[in-house]
Amino acid sequence: MNWTITYYSDSVQEEILAIPAGFLGRYLRYTDRMEVYGPDLGMPHTRAMGDGLFELRLKAAEGIARVFYCTMVGRKIVMLHQFTKKSDKTPPRELETAQRRMKEYKNAHSQRT
Repeated sequence: MNWTITYYSDSVQEEILAIPAGFLGRYLRYTDRMEVYGPDLGMPHTRAMGDGLFELRLKAAEGIARVFYCTMVGRKIVMLHQFTKKSDKTPPRELETAQRRMKEYKNAHSQRT
């Protein structure tokens, strides 16, 4: 059984699909692999951030971008937040946004699964 990729919201999906072409190409390639092999592609493509949060690591000519995601029961991968990195460390605000969205999504959908 394959994994399914879904999004926290329509606006998150639109943001991700609007990233520069180099990032988008890698995002689509990696998510295709995630649908087959699961959410953990290993370094350098994915990394666990703790407490059920993961990051998809995108590197292209445009720079470095990250897409945060989590997993749900039923082999579902939920894309939560994306941003373009401008420094070596992930800004706390970006991480907090992803953590808050993960908590909201899991609270809203845990009763249904």
